[in-house]
Amino acid sequence: MTPKHLSIAIAGLALAALLAVGLFQLASKSGAPTRLEKLTAAQVQAGLVGSPAPLAALHAQAGELLDGGARALRARLAVLHGYPVVINKWASWCQPCRAEFGAFQHASVLQGRAVAFIGIDSGDSSRSAATSFLRSFPMSYPSYYDRSGHLGEAITDSSFIPVTVFYDSHGKEYIHQGPYQSLAKLEHDVERYALDHA
Repeated sequence: MTPKHLSIAIAGLALAALLAVGLFQLASKSGAPTRLEKLTAAQVQAGLVGSPAPLAALHAQAGELLDGGARALRARLAVLHGYPVVINKWASWCQPCRAEFGAFQHASVLQGRAVAFIGIDSGDSSRSAATSFLRSFPMSYPSYYDRSGHLGEAITDSSFIPVTVFYDSHGKEYIHQGPYQSLAKLEHDVERYALDHA
């Protein structure tokens, strides 16, 4: 290859790289979903070492699908009194829910020593589908199984899925309808609504 052809090839590669970076930035600004590297169960647990006892109890049930409905969830929230809480309503058949799980996986590890994350698996007709999905996507927190969808609707004031509810340490509530397209947007809302950092 002549020096001239080599220069043209290098220029072409540089242009392709700039175009790829530009498209990534454009996708991020437009709110298009961005792919996050899935964390392993070991990485999730390692990121939460040293959590306070009520949050560590959540982490000990990481990825579990819990029974007990509204009574069990209310009891858990009573134990978490004084802590910020993020509740995400999802279902294994819901593609927007699946798309935002990467953001919740990362945010719950980054913020999980200060904020309680809880899931509600709402409207899944089969526990096995939800359990299978949770096995394939390690989370740092459990979800409450809500086959009828009544618990999820009562907590989120909506039949829509996904919905995320934020409670600050004083119990002030904020409800976000729809999926989170990026980790940055979810982290922003955790900071603003759960941690009350305006």
